[in-house]
Amino acid sequence: MKIVIQRVSSASLSIEGRQTAVIKRGLLLLVGLAPDDSQADLDYAVRKIVQMRIFADDKGKMNLSVQDINGEILSVSQFTLFASTKKGNRPAFTEAAPPHLAEQLYRTFNQMLQQHAPVQTGLFGADMQITLANDGPVTIILDTKNR
Repeated sequence: MKIVIQRVSSASLSIEGRQTAVIKRGLLLLVGLAPDDSQADLDYAVRKIVQMRIFADDKGKMNLSVQDINGEILSVSQFTLFASTKKGNRPAFTEAAPPHLAEQLYRTFNQMLQQHAPVQTGLFGADMQITLANDGPVTIILDTKNR
């Protein structure tokens, strides 16, 4: 699993010009899944994301988690995180999980996150437009294979 974690003051997602998800302060997650991702990867990712201290405390130090601030999460599937650009100019996505597996893992991941914070999601496989106010900016890449 590869996840781009962005601290946001707000984010929204639209599909075919219709806004389908909106969050206020919290995290925007771009979630890429690999064919060998397992329940252990999901467990690790969820734990790290909900406990990651990247929000400022009253002294301005990044010391609070999304749970601590009662934040929200917008989770978006993003197979392009597994793009290979080694050969030619067109990225190859052969390292991404096949759609049926990725969708199953993505749903499970979001259900697990929902136990810790309010979660909005994109529509798996849809062409989505995301608008966000990146707070900081703070952007972190989490790769469950690099624990």
